[in-house]
Amino acid sequence: MANPLLNDKAFSKAVERTPDQAGWAAPQGGSAAQTPTTWNAPISDGPVSPWRSANPMTANGAMSATLFLMVLLIAAATFGWSSVNTIGVGEAVSFPSWAMIAFIVGFVSVLVATFKPTTARFLAPVYALAQGAVVGAISKVFNIQYPGIVLQAVGATIGVFVVMLTLYRTGVLRVTDKFRRIVIGATLGLAAFYLFSFIAGFFGANLIPSGSSTMSIGFSVLVAGLAAMNLALDFDFIDKAEAAGAPKHMEWFAALGIMVTLVWLYLEILRLLAKMRDR
Repeated sequence: MANPLLNDKAFSKAVERTPDQAGWAAPQGGSAAQTPTTWNAPISDGPVSPWRSANPMTANGAMSATLFLMVLLIAAATFGWSSVNTIGVGEAVSFPSWAMIAFIVGFVSVLVATFKPTTARFLAPVYALAQGAVVGAISKVFNIQYPGIVLQAVGATIGVFVVMLTLYRTGVLRVTDKFRRIVIGATLGLAAFYLFSFIAGFFGANLIPSGSSTMSIGFSVLVAGLAAMNLALDFDFIDKAEAAGAPKHMEWFAALGIMVTLVWLYLEILRLLAKMRDR
């Protein structure tokens, strides 16, 4: 995930010894009052390797965890889809009352796992089930108004994922420090903008571009593109964590990050397709 709280330092805590930390030696003959104090060369145990977990994470393990979470999300989305009541032809009656609670549960799960990655193996499935139910309900509402749009959004999301993974694996897209700073900065800026817009909404202001105008569509394209760039950060995170010998539970943390990004990307593509349908 595009997690600004996690960086390379989390996986590069090596046991490094400087010359003054390597050991101690007794002073040579004579007393301290008679001769200057001299020190022998410090005792060295040889080169020290960076700390690695006895059971480190692997990229394959992270992908397996991601697939498991995807199965849970799809199952929950099926439930959420069936919970949206309809009447007549193409008319939604009500949105499930539990949807907001499920959304909060998913959000809190991600928040806790971000600050305490060891809980990811338990909270990642909770997020997949809670957020999957919400995504399923939202998808049903969109599909009622725009028949077939969900299938298009799912296909587009899978396509973007495959393209980003291919670009990353082939080296066409390189995650440099500059790239990482730009994407994380833009993501945090967008989150702040959404939060400010949410608060402004209580005062009747609508700051997020809506409708089918060119500006609104352009905004959705930019946001979807930013979500796609976050996938590259997720892939890079997995590679660096594996190379650093991160513990096994980080597989679930990495899988949770990918799921958060995919859900975000899917919802943005869904909104973008809806705006394009309205033109």
